[in-house]
Amino acid sequence: MDGVFKALADPCRRELLDRLHRRNGQSLQELCAGLDMTRQSVSKHLAVLEAADLVTVVRRGREKLHYLNSAPINDIAERWISRYHRERARTLADLKRALEEPVMHDTQFVYVTYIRTTPERLWRALTDPAFTFRYWGAGLLSDWTVGSPVLWQSEPGGEGRDLGQRVLESQPYHRLSYTWHNYQPEHAEFFGWSEEYFAELVKEKRSKVTFVIEPAGQAVKLTVIHDDFEPGSEMLQAVSGRKAQSGGWPEILASLKTLLETGESLPTHEPETREPETSAAR
Repeated sequence: MDGVFKALADPCRRELLDRLHRRNGQSLQELCAGLDMTRQSVSKHLAVLEAADLVTVVRRGREKLHYLNSAPINDIAERWISRYHRERARTLADLKRALEEPVMHDTQFVYVTYIRTTPERLWRALTDPAFTFRYWGAGLLSDWTVGSPVLWQSEPGGEGRDLGQRVLESQPYHRLSYTWHNYQPEHAEFFGWSEEYFAELVKEKRSKVTFVIEPAGQAVKLTVIHDDFEPGSEMLQAVSGRKAQSGGWPEILASLKTLLETGESLPTHEPETREPETSAAR
């Protein structure tokens, strides 16, 4: 954690993180715009933030896009803030943002975590329902070949439910991508949406989630990219953990990390990333 505190100690680096918080996925040129710093200085600050895992870089063709990674901050919160007080702090922070910050129009969510495991074991944890039940609360059923459906089990051994999700990319131990489910009636009931609002939400295009697995010494670097959302998407708010009642990907991945490193999964909320029927029933 020393690297995280060192990175956050500099106001210039905090400004870069604030910029990525306002609009994630910016190039170096975009981050330099309007700053009283040279391009070289910005690059050096970004290198420090990347070394502390506070920023992650995703290549899109020849372009390098920078994303805020909240995993180290979550690790600090898990270490020193109890779950009860963390919920109070989250509620107050949500209220402060609602009163002070402009509406965000993100269309993607990127999260990076390091897990002391192997690429093979992490791949199994992402694709084997025996694993996903333990940290996700639902089983994912598929043969994981491109074009195949991804079915959701609400209980071990139960029938898989087809929510229209399909495998887009499958490179064992390296990369996995599939389309995400659309809004379900259970979501409307769970979050208290009106029939009219739900009817509008189901018109949204489907998003997709991608898992990138990279060896990192004695650990594995897992990058989760959930993108192709429409601006202001309720689904994005849920999977990112910004929506009340939903821990989203940060909570799911924290439980995955704990399971692989200790053999025990964390207790979870009712995140939107779980199978809808399971979430609504809890």
